[in-house]
Amino acid sequence: MARYVFITGGVVSSLGKGLASAALGALLQARGFSVRLRKLDPYLNVDPGTMSPFEHGEVFVTDDGAETDLDLGHYERFTGVAARKTDSVSSGRIYSNVLEKERRGDYLGKTIQVIPHVTNEIKDFLAVGDDEVDFMLCEIGGTVGDIEGLPFFEAIRQFSQDRPRGECIFMHLTLLPYITASGELKTKPTQHSVKELRAIGIAPDVLVCRSEHPIPEKEREKIALFCNVRKDAVIAAPDLSSIYEAPLAYHREGLDQAVLDAFGISPAPRPNLARWDDVMDRLNNAEGEVRVAIVGKYTQLEDAYKSIAEALTHGGMANRVRVRSEWIDAEIFEREDPAPYLEGFHAILVPGGFGERGTEGKIKAAKFARERKVPYLGICLGMQMAVIETARDLAGLPDAGSEEFDHEAGKKRFTPVVYHLKEWVQGNYTVQRKVSDDKGGTMRLGAYTAQLTPGSKVAEVYGATTIEERHRHRYEVDIKYRDKLEQCGLIFSGMSPDGRLPEIVEVKDHPWFIGVQFHPELKSKPFAPHPLFADFIRAAKEVERLV
Repeated sequence: MARYVFITGGVVSSLGKGLASAALGALLQARGFSVRLRKLDPYLNVDPGTMSPFEHGEVFVTDDGAETDLDLGHYERFTGVAARKTDSVSSGRIYSNVLEKERRGDYLGKTIQVIPHVTNEIKDFLAVGDDEVDFMLCEIGGTVGDIEGLPFFEAIRQFSQDRPRGECIFMHLTLLPYITASGELKTKPTQHSVKELRAIGIAPDVLVCRSEHPIPEKEREKIALFCNVRKDAVIAAPDLSSIYEAPLAYHREGLDQAVLDAFGISPAPRPNLARWDDVMDRLNNAEGEVRVAIVGKYTQLEDAYKSIAEALTHGGMANRVRVRSEWIDAEIFEREDPAPYLEGFHAILVPGGFGERGTEGKIKAAKFARERKVPYLGICLGMQMAVIETARDLAGLPDAGSEEFDHEAGKKRFTPVVYHLKEWVQGNYTVQRKVSDDKGGTMRLGAYTAQLTPGSKVAEVYGATTIEERHRHRYEVDIKYRDKLEQCGLIFSGMSPDGRLPEIVEVKDHPWFIGVQFHPELKSKPFAPHPLFADFIRAAKEVERLV
């Protein structure tokens, strides 16, 4: 049976619960324990798949096709443990499950209530797979006191009582604001947050306190006294120069030891932190810098492209260079020449997205990269825009476009080089979709196999001819234009096993121009950079040397 650590937050949101959870998971791994991390979100959306990136940031996709919170990306990047559908749940999913059971008559005519029916559904979710790992780390989204989070807090309180004593602990993350006028850290917000938590029956075992300044010993003693925790379980969480410093910083503060002490695990295995020492060495001792332009439509919120930003950093680690990513709104290129904006960059990346806005700007960015021989990586929509650019400029298809937006824009005449995918093979069965289907969960989601052309650039990059990558899209490049495009130098170097769906394209006689229909950034880790990002930055590094 797994031991459970429930991570909650107080005072304000965005303090870094996901990062703290991921770092704790990495530290427990470093001591030889197996871990799994889970996220429980109080919002009523069934999942974040239909949310705007401006609302919720990036949607992180798992191998088994779940659309989840971006915190699961942190969990994977820090622990290397692939997330699953059973690692993410929302209030919307919980209530949906309860209502489905009620309609089926599973409750035998009983009145359905938050307690016990909703809380039991949450507890059932928590218990899935608890015999597979040593520690289950469960993060509760939002902050204590949020009305929508109350069923989750009640569920974890009940869960801790249902389990044998010593199998569950609570870790609470709070803020210690610094008052400049008086020159002191204030502990009262943390005291009130813990009071709110205790009022609903949960007493924290470990307190993690975010602050801009070190916590003086006097304040640490005060927090321990008034919050009823051991002084060595009051953990400082100062601001860091890099998120990848978190495991080492939390270890120095004693977080992993405090958690093991709370479980009564003694003597604790000594940690092996060599992996994280190497990560920080590569970050802190870079031997150069490359500039990468990310031409997208959600550039006002970096979290919309969180995994891409991190994967570029990982690619820099692999090449011992610092990657300076600069975000450029694709809509600018629909009004202005992209050259003044893109000249001076060592590489260009066009990420995924949905809808027409900014697409013509992305097409111009792809054209600039192709003609100027600048390394280019197109992801999902970024690949489709590169294909449309080639079709228009080189293949004699000036009206080339996509069914995703051209038909919606009322264009009477366009060549649908990119079409709505209505049927594909998943495992041993065929999936069928209609344009009129619900938006949520109806895309081609999760891990799919691709066959690479031997001798191609991507086969060289991967060092393999069979790969598996994660997808999230409902539009595909039409294979019927393959011959025409390949005659112009755009090679279809990766295909689905049945040969029907293009997975990868690359430009012949170009230093590095690759478009992929999948999302390689989702599988990149600081200690295992994704090969596409590692080689993309290597190519950018070569440009930097030439400049």
